[in-house]
Amino acid sequence: MQPVPLHSLSELERASLQEIALYQLQEKMLVGDLSLAKAGPKGSKSIRQKLESFSKEKKDCSPQTFGIPLFQVIANDRAYKQLQEAAKKSRRLCLEVEATVTRFRAERQKRSYGLVACGVFPEEPLSPTFLDSSSWSQRRGAMSVDSIADLSDNTSKLLEALQLSHPHELDPRRSLGKKKMLSLNPITWQVPRIVDRCCKHIETHGLHTVGIFRVGSSKKRVQQLREEFDQGLDVFLDEHQSVHDVAALLKEFLRDMPDSLIPREVYGAFLSTASMEGPAQLAALQLLLFLLPPCHSDTLHRLLRFLSEVARHAESSWGPDGQEIPGNKMTISNLATIFGPNILQKEKPGEKDTGAMNFEDSAAIILVLQRLIEHYQTLFMVSPEMQCHILRRLFQTDPDVIDYLLRRKVNAMLITDSKDSTEEHTPSPQPGRTRNLESSSVSSDLYSNVSFLNLDVGI
Repeated sequence: MQPVPLHSLSELERASLQEIALYQLQEKMLVGDLSLAKAGPKGSKSIRQKLESFSKEKKDCSPQTFGIPLFQVIANDRAYKQLQEAAKKSRRLCLEVEATVTRFRAERQKRSYGLVACGVFPEEPLSPTFLDSSSWSQRRGAMSVDSIADLSDNTSKLLEALQLSHPHELDPRRSLGKKKMLSLNPITWQVPRIVDRCCKHIETHGLHTVGIFRVGSSKKRVQQLREEFDQGLDVFLDEHQSVHDVAALLKEFLRDMPDSLIPREVYGAFLSTASMEGPAQLAALQLLLFLLPPCHSDTLHRLLRFLSEVARHAESSWGPDGQEIPGNKMTISNLATIFGPNILQKEKPGEKDTGAMNFEDSAAIILVLQRLIEHYQTLFMVSPEMQCHILRRLFQTDPDVIDYLLRRKVNAMLITDSKDSTEEHTPSPQPGRTRNLESSSVSSDLYSNVSFLNLDVGI
């Protein structure tokens, strides 16, 4: 097996990875007595109840973006996208109905003139034909995920296990009194629309802007953008928007989150890694990242990738014509100093003055974020060893899914190998036979290691 990106794991695998990461962190004495169990002491919540995002979405979503939990921002964005798709479908239907009526009128007029001229009158009335509901489902081709809730219980259960969307997006009445099923496919990329658009805008228009994130912005324009996002408007950030305004908007979103991007339950654990060095520090940070819920993990990954790109343009460079291209002066250290207090928060916004943070915590936050920016590419990868741990764990809890997961890994490896061979333009005299040999080789390599599933995980 090869290292794979964290977001490529299925929902079931990521839940198992959380449990393994927690167990290993407890062995390292980094997270104390945190528990992933659903049930806990009266009046207290377990870490899974606090960190799980994909099972806590509300049914009625307002378009609000600022000052609400991250999982709710994701839910609002999804509802916004569904409304957009419904509007597009409605417009398409209107256009097709209009085209059908126009065609019917033209045919009726043409036939009427022709028949009257010959002295023949039509016996059956002409009427426009519209597609019924069954033809619409046939036009869409294969059965869609949207239709799962309309299936019989047995068929619904089968497709729920293999669907790309989340179980909570189905009819909530079906899930009452039933155990939540975790998907065997990767969770959809969970990054808020505002974060992705702000990052893309600065990557496109602001990488060479000197002093970005330090230079002041227009409070009026930032407030206007904030209100537009909170109203659910389709906000487009183009070259006419000030880079400094967009940068301030991004910082405000992160600062105003009631649950910080790195949850407060693991605040102390992250800071404790500042005293570590080398591989031990990176290993501890990786386990802590594995512990995060998908929406926090995906958003943090997007932000770290963006900050790494900004830091890459900190120094001035020379263009092909010999002209100097100014750097933005925002090194990794500068970016960690600015974003650290927004990402790692000990207190909720408004509960305590951020200026009261002691020097030791402030220095540790900056150092930790520096390491996250510098090594984000490797930190969000799952090693073959950890994948084996996940499969061992699932063999104990869900043995019936092991075969499916292994086959999916085989297919992913074959696709990757196929792309690599295409890029290298290596001639193959017998492509069909080579493909079969390669497939059987990879399959036997993976399945020959199934014996490790009988080992005790120790969890």
